[in-house]
Amino acid sequence: MRSARNCRQRSRLLSAITTLLLALFAGQAIADERPNVMIILCDDLGFADLGCYGSEIETPTLNQLAENGLRFSQFYNCAKCETSRATLISGLYHNEAEIAKLAHSRTIAETMRAAGYHTIMTGKWHMKGEPTEKGFDRYFGHLSGATNFFTGDETFRLDGEKFDVPQQGYYNTDAVTDYTLQFLKDWQSSDKPFFTYVAYNAPHYPLQAPEEDVRKYLGKYRVGWDELRKRRYAKQKKLGIFEKPWSLSPRPDDVPAWDSLSEEEQEWEDFRMATFAAMVDRMDRQIGRIVKYLEDTGELDNTLIMFMSDNGACPFERTRGRQFKPWDARSYWTYDKGWAHAGNTPFRRYKQNQHEGGISTPMIVHWPQGLKVKPGSVTHQVAHLVDLYATASDVANTQRPDVYNGERLKALRGKSLTPIFEGKTREPHEVLYFDFAGKDHAVRMGKWKISSAEFGPWELYDMEVDRTELNDLGEKMPDKLAEMIAMWESWAAEVGVKDRPGRRGKKK
Repeated sequence: MRSARNCRQRSRLLSAITTLLLALFAGQAIADERPNVMIILCDDLGFADLGCYGSEIETPTLNQLAENGLRFSQFYNCAKCETSRATLISGLYHNEAEIAKLAHSRTIAETMRAAGYHTIMTGKWHMKGEPTEKGFDRYFGHLSGATNFFTGDETFRLDGEKFDVPQQGYYNTDAVTDYTLQFLKDWQSSDKPFFTYVAYNAPHYPLQAPEEDVRKYLGKYRVGWDELRKRRYAKQKKLGIFEKPWSLSPRPDDVPAWDSLSEEEQEWEDFRMATFAAMVDRMDRQIGRIVKYLEDTGELDNTLIMFMSDNGACPFERTRGRQFKPWDARSYWTYDKGWAHAGNTPFRRYKQNQHEGGISTPMIVHWPQGLKVKPGSVTHQVAHLVDLYATASDVANTQRPDVYNGERLKALRGKSLTPIFEGKTREPHEVLYFDFAGKDHAVRMGKWKISSAEFGPWELYDMEVDRTELNDLGEKMPDKLAEMIAMWESWAAEVGVKDRPGRRGKKK
């Protein structure tokens, strides 16, 4: 009898163990092994403002991601804060999405959430509505286009509710990171992969940073913008950022030679560039906190991280409150064309313009389990911000529907970047179109590009030999120029660009 009872006990124990193992194996079988996706977008960072793209600013986190990942040398944005965000979120040209309205689209967050991802956003929104109305499960940040880094503004939200920014000990770049980490820790109890969009407002003006960070760089920019551009360009060539060593674009006529400035002017310029550098440095350290969290939790290898800027360096002189130091919340500093030109080394022009200085961004990809290229590689294949939607959908193994909320959606414009991640040559975009506010335009088709700035005439460039856009071929190749202008005119009519002056096709 005892023997029979022991047998039943052993049987029940074996049955319990078997049930537990089956449950565990079943859990493993249905566990979602798709990669996490993290997009980190910063604001007003020039092409040459990271160490891994030629800068002297200390950016060890991003440098390490680049060293273990992939950099793009020809990755394009939309030259402005809201236009780039509209394109990233909608997967359309910003004109088609009616910019901040995000019209005729289903957001990238809505698609990823429907695919079974937990969706998180922190930072700058700058679109209509709120992120929690556009597919994000969690949100912290500001709805405005820029904010005071120490006091915030009235547009701050936490999960759709008004958020009152603490008036002591607050710094926005740190807070965006704090909430990113909090949301990721909350996500840990989920069985879903995450899609996270971190939109730092740094280093957008006002140029504000903690005093210790600014003092770290004070005096380092007394060399001036002329020398700084030469040093950055030399470093870029050494790093292999460019496929060919194009000529360094000259200092614009409206930027004075550094040596022509007075001692007082040089001191002021050094101070504000040191503040900009401090903001970039601080942001890199905050990204380091996120990377460390992913590493500590074992998620880093299976997380696709894509870092880029929304536009080139900003040239607008809008400083007020110069008497207040940049660690004082009452300050409102900017820098102007001198440092912006250095920020966009080796290219011409700036934020809002469709020349390379306005639309070329650093792009760093880190994904240990997905990248098949040699760590530290630089790809010279052309890509665009509009590709991020298609890329995220691709790695999530999902597709955006053709109809959403009863509306037939416009076709996505992007192409997945995954072939490039795999070390392959991706079928390129046949053509890419650019526009800002009906006054700055461009078309990129293969090696050819036409550009028009501030209602000026069209210019034609061969990007294989002249990516710094110094040798206008329009007069030598009028047929090619006319062909591409006609393409742009047709596209502009299709997507609703309002101002298309006919005089663009001719030299003044």
